[in-house]
Amino acid sequence: MIVGLDVGGANTKFASSDGKWTHIEYLPLWKDAPLKDLLFRISQEIEPQSMNVVMTGELADCFSDKKEGIEYIKKTVEGAFSCPVHFWGVNGFQWHDIRELAAANWSASAVLLSEDIGDCIFVDMGSTTTDLIPIKKKPQAALSDFQRLYRGELIYSGRLRTNLAALLPSVEVEGQKVALSSELFAITADVYRALGDISQKEYRCDTPDGGGKDGRSSLIRLARTVCSDLEEIGETGALQIAAHARGRQIDVLRRALINLIRKFDLDLVVAAGAGEDLILQAAQGLNLNCLRLSDRYGKEISEVFPAYAVAKLGEREQTSRD
Repeated sequence: MIVGLDVGGANTKFASSDGKWTHIEYLPLWKDAPLKDLLFRISQEIEPQSMNVVMTGELADCFSDKKEGIEYIKKTVEGAFSCPVHFWGVNGFQWHDIRELAAANWSASAVLLSEDIGDCIFVDMGSTTTDLIPIKKKPQAALSDFQRLYRGELIYSGRLRTNLAALLPSVEVEGQKVALSSELFAITADVYRALGDISQKEYRCDTPDGGGKDGRSSLIRLARTVCSDLEEIGETGALQIAAHARGRQIDVLRRALINLIRKFDLDLVVAAGAGEDLILQAAQGLNLNCLRLSDRYGKEISEVFPAYAVAKLGEREQTSRD
């Protein structure tokens, strides 16, 4: 089995190159999560032929800088697997500076899609962030997260972990415009749990208050964002907050797509990740064609696409060497 591994700050994801096996584990590195234990367990369970690795977890604030984070992840992965381990950087498997490995997971996805699909805007919304990668003959994105943020190719808005106070300055509840408190009372996972868009199992992160992941618990947290509770604004008011937040995320995506469409003259959007449906709605709002990777590869692969992509690229690299 040739396996791809994507070590994020919040989630660690795996996929085999044949697409038959995937795994996601919520593993917040900043909370001293047992990455080593997870990797050893996976190593024993599947005995991979080779591991192909991308990462974004080096940005976690448990590390003093990115280089320390990269070195920690690299050493931990290499120590867990006895098979050959290959790391993908922003310029591919052939890297010269360890810092090229920082936040390179989007690059593996984009290179695979440039070979298999062609010109498009690849949009991958995970639990925390959204990558928007223009592909025109080859990936055209900037090579660092800092530059991608500047160019609108990275949005710090995700399907689960985004603080509502960072997403919304205000909401309309019962006809009144109300500013959101800046506390971490609710996250986007609460929005989609309350609206019924995700299941309790798909709520793959900690809740802000340590409470439940059921719909009512999410409604309670949503009400707190406007310094209220369900007794005061009712479930209807909390659902209005949720609907406003969903609309805001779609609007942010739509605006980002407009900028890239104008700059690169592209009309196909390829959507991946936990937020595929939001990407689809944003693309449809602009009358763009949208290919969902869940339709092409299946939902499980779409949600771990960088891991699958680096596994597939590793397989092709091995075939070319042989």
